[in-house]
Amino acid sequence: MATTLAKAADGTESVEYAARIEHVSKSFAGPAGQQLVLDDITLDVAPGEFVTLLGASGCGKSTLLNLVAGLDAPTAGHIGTDGRPALMFQEHALFPWLTAGKNIELALKLGGVPKNDRHDRAEELLELVRLKGSYGKRVHELSGGMRQRVALARALAQDARLLLMDEPFAALDAITRDVLHDELTRIWAETGLSVLFVTHNVREAVRLAQRVVLLSSRPGRIAREWTVGIPQPRRIEDAPVAELSLEITEVLRGEIRRHGQH
Repeated sequence: MATTLAKAADGTESVEYAARIEHVSKSFAGPAGQQLVLDDITLDVAPGEFVTLLGASGCGKSTLLNLVAGLDAPTAGHIGTDGRPALMFQEHALFPWLTAGKNIELALKLGGVPKNDRHDRAEELLELVRLKGSYGKRVHELSGGMRQRVALARALAQDARLLLMDEPFAALDAITRDVLHDELTRIWAETGLSVLFVTHNVREAVRLAQRVVLLSSRPGRIAREWTVGIPQPRRIEDAPVAELSLEITEVLRGEIRRHGQH
């Protein structure tokens, strides 16, 4: 992954972008030959920006996130990021034989944090995600929402400036999901992270993001973008959130109809 830095007015280095996706396409081999999944995607995520990728199932959202994470390479085009991103999946992927704190410490170890500093740093991250006192708890002792908080803390332990999130709250009940929306918004504001968040939930996209990017159905292309000017904190039931969600939903339905999906 390339990193581009620019000189600020005071002579210090400032990052131009958290992620830069330039004319990216991705094909996979299928029974009928190469199948185009993403087609000529160009998108920047600014430092500190929260962007949601929205689209129907199968439009290539997760594929694009994996490309940004460096888990796969584009067929065409270029992707640059400000350092190595951290990736958080829908499934928490915690190691069940480790405690919450030790799961986080493993990420700290891989990041080169000295052994003597890992415990205190893990405790700090647990407190950041509102799980103070949970260091010694095993995965089976944690609720679904708590497991995702630990997974978020583990992602933050990687000290990345860009957080990639692939539908991390999709499996949670509505109330827990709403609470974690609040927590993610708070952590994003406190840390200054850049976030690229994949979802198929229109209200979630509007609830969280500064910018919503809609991908068309396969092959995925950028169909439209919306800047979300609704002040934070937002509630998913707020009238402005509902109004913008309705507008985006109508465009999404049009994309699905246009591509013959049901």
